Amino acid sequence: MNKRVTFNAKLLPYLLLAPQIAVTLAFFIWPSGQALWQSVILEDAFGGNTRFVGLANFERLLSNEGYWASVRVTLFFSFMVASLGLGFSLLLATMADRVVRGAIAYKALLVWPYAVAPAVAGVLFGFLFNPSIGIVAWFLNKGIGYEFNYVINGGQALFLVILAATWNQISYNFLFFLAGLQSIPRSLIEAAAIDGAGPVWRFWTITFPLLSPTGFFLLVVNIIYAFFGTFGVIDAMTKGGPARATEILVFKVYNDGFRGQDFGGSAAQSAILMAIVVALTVIQFRFIERRIQY
Repeated sequence: MNKRVTFNAKLLPYLLLAPQIAVTLAFFIWPSGQALWQSVILEDAFGGNTRFVGLANFERLLSNEGYWASVRVTLFFSFMVASLGLGFSLLLATMADRVVRGAIAYKALLVWPYAVAPAVAGVLFGFLFNPSIGIVAWFLNKGIGYEFNYVINGGQALFLVILAATWNQISYNFLFFLAGLQSIPRSLIEAAAIDGAGPVWRFWTITFPLLSPTGFFLLVVNIIYAFFGTFGVIDAMTKGGPARATEILVFKVYNDGFRGQDFGGSAAQSAILMAIVVALTVIQFRFIERRIQY
């Protein structure tokens, strides 16, 4: 049976694709082209004096130790957000898939955080851990004697933005993992249980391999989220501080471009950041996908 879709009018497929193509051109292709062009020119803050400098912006950027410090922070931050987000969401999805009484309410509560914008999540965690009025910071200080002050402690600030970014993404991962778990035939799990396989063995030999396509998709999405989608969290909580301890690459692009008025350097950072994300995605699809079972 031929399932190929055919159109009587030759123009109809192009008309159906036109809105998406227009959005892609307006919000991706055009800005990307502008960023690439600005990365090879030097202009003043008012855009009145422009000069072509070739790769000078990239050379100046790659020789800056502050940029490499931001790269290290970004890689660590992305690894922690992706790994913690996937791990906790898989655990929650597994627990929610087993709940019988109150399952709907439990699942709804786990989905709610996805409705919170990253900037709002940053404000929320910043308020809870505020060293002056935050209830969690007060409990850590008075209850267990641990002084938590992310305003002046770079390590604590990095931990806090990782926690906020992970919490904000868990619900998204939870939805996909829960849908993947519910799509696994119960007959496979029951057959393994009859054969004497315990819960842990059933999870690692049956459930986890069947969830590998979903996990691979979420791995790519979470890395892209950590690189780009966490700007609001950091801007609302730490502004990249203290002492640039939480200045990831996407925030450094904004900080250097809009605050420092270094448009050429900021555009060069955007180009490198885009290349890094594309390279990581290609590596994942080329090497990690080989171990995925579809």
